Amino acid sequence: MSLEIVHAEKEGIEILTLHGQLTLGPEDLVFRKGLTGLLHAGTIRVILNLTDLQSLDSTGLDTLLFAAAELRRAGGNLAIFNTNPAFSDPPAEAQLQVTMPMYSTELDAINSFFPGRAIRHFDILDFVDSLKR
Repeated sequence: MSLEIVHAEKEGIEILTLHGQLTLGPEDLVFRKGLTGLLHAGTIRVILNLTDLQSLDSTGLDTLLFAAAELRRAGGNLAIFNTNPAFSDPPAEAQLQVTMPMYSTELDAINSFFPGRAIRHFDILDFVDSLKR
């Protein structure tokens, strides 16, 4: 299964919905190429919707960490919402949460880019509990 990236924009923030898998190989390269294109276009505020991401391996996790670092280096940020429990591994999920902002909804992720707006942060313990159910 390949990686498809659907682009949208709200309030000046690029929202990328990832469909498929983010794993070692062509999928990882597609994501990195897309990120490079965004940076060259001056887009530095990015949100990832991971609802339809079916598979994430250690290379995919490293790619997300790379993306966050590149966006921060450019003066922007990366936020994530709707992680998919199908691929989640609690240690990887915890590493993502420590490294970059994660939110439960698109609105919370968008609001995170605007100081003063109310936001709810992703709660890893609630997520782990939901996996047990």
